[in-house]
Amino acid sequence: MNTFDPGFLWGAATSSYQIEGASAEDGREPSIWDVFAAQPGNVRDGDTGDVACDHYHRYRDDVALMAELGLRAYRFSVAWPRVQPRGSGAVNQRGLDFYRRLVDELLSRRIEPWPTLYHWDLPQPLEDAGGWAARDTALRFADYAAAVHDALADRVTNWTTLNEPWCSAFLGYATGEHAPGRREPAAAIRAVHHLLLGHGMAASAMSGSRVGITLNPTQVSPATGSAEDLDAARRIDGVANRIFLDPLFRAAYPADVVEDLTEVTGFEHVRDGDLKVIAAPLDFLGVNYYTPAIVSGDGPAHPPAKPSPYVGAETVRFVDGGRPRTTMGWEVDESGLSDLLVRLARDYPVTALYVTENGAAYDDEAHDADRIAYLDGHLRACHDAVAKGVPLRGYFAWSLLDNFEWAYGYSQRFGLVHVDFATQRRTPKDSARWYAEVIRRGGL
Repeated sequence: MNTFDPGFLWGAATSSYQIEGASAEDGREPSIWDVFAAQPGNVRDGDTGDVACDHYHRYRDDVALMAELGLRAYRFSVAWPRVQPRGSGAVNQRGLDFYRRLVDELLSRRIEPWPTLYHWDLPQPLEDAGGWAARDTALRFADYAAAVHDALADRVTNWTTLNEPWCSAFLGYATGEHAPGRREPAAAIRAVHHLLLGHGMAASAMSGSRVGITLNPTQVSPATGSAEDLDAARRIDGVANRIFLDPLFRAAYPADVVEDLTEVTGFEHVRDGDLKVIAAPLDFLGVNYYTPAIVSGDGPAHPPAKPSPYVGAETVRFVDGGRPRTTMGWEVDESGLSDLLVRLARDYPVTALYVTENGAAYDDEAHDADRIAYLDGHLRACHDAVAKGVPLRGYFAWSLLDNFEWAYGYSQRFGLVHVDFATQRRTPKDSARWYAEVIRRGGL
């Protein structure tokens, strides 16, 4: 039996815009995702997060479901436009009260709250002022983080600043696939820096608590051992991984990445002292993993017409590894997770790692054998990483509920619990019962 340490943390994750709904209640004002989703053509079927899973009104029932499944922790995100609707200035106490109630409900069920302060729902007024491409947004984020921390620090120990800043920067500002829908590669690189700067400033404002950040690093492999493929892997690793990891753990941007991006930006937006702020000691690193990447350097001679999120590496070709795929089109390769965790522990001074998201989308309702197989394989990969000395301390399945899956709307279901969006009825899937048994046994 593959058992984990008794202190291993078992949880599930969600995010505010994907489940809360109540988009205009109790003082909440629009985020970039409200505005983006309202524009025709941005989200499949014209879906929005206006209602989503109605978690804002049904959180007690959802917490009861978590307790029924035996979850030890719940990773959720705080909606900035609910707490600070204009992105600056006065705090909306009615918005903060929702998170006070949620935390109290979790604690009453002996479920540890793990809030994330930013999961992509920037207040629209801040985007109107330049968004993450503007330095001031980092300062505003630190103020917001301090306000939420002051309200909940007496009951919350573990805090995550940002979720997947790669997506915020590159999908939001380079490809336009995500809110705010901009296609400005130079703005995306500035956004990378300001997201990291905001993280560092927020971490400083939350001293006394355990603070981390969640990235979505990619396990990148060259298709062959050719010089072209090896260089393609280096370039993708640079703009997917090291552009975040090196500032956080080494207080520097990788020299090769800076060189690769010279035609896009000169990094003039990086000011003296910024990297010291960004590299404030982390108590943990969160890792979101779904699928790896196999890359080749024999891509098209010219950048493709469709913008690439891999700014500076547009001509790299992604290679099919021949493995089964989820309905998102993502290849299933659990070995990529163990390899990634080993690499992070080897190359960076991480003291604690958590898998903060891992899961799969399939067309299912109650019976989801594919998802069980996916989770089983990836948990075995986690166990393998621990056996190799990786300081992996916990695992959060994505997601607790079927939800609003960003540009895919409600067409992709990642949940352990099925949601009928017409009635809001929750039905635990077979994977939920399976995961509950894994938690009860402490392993596989």
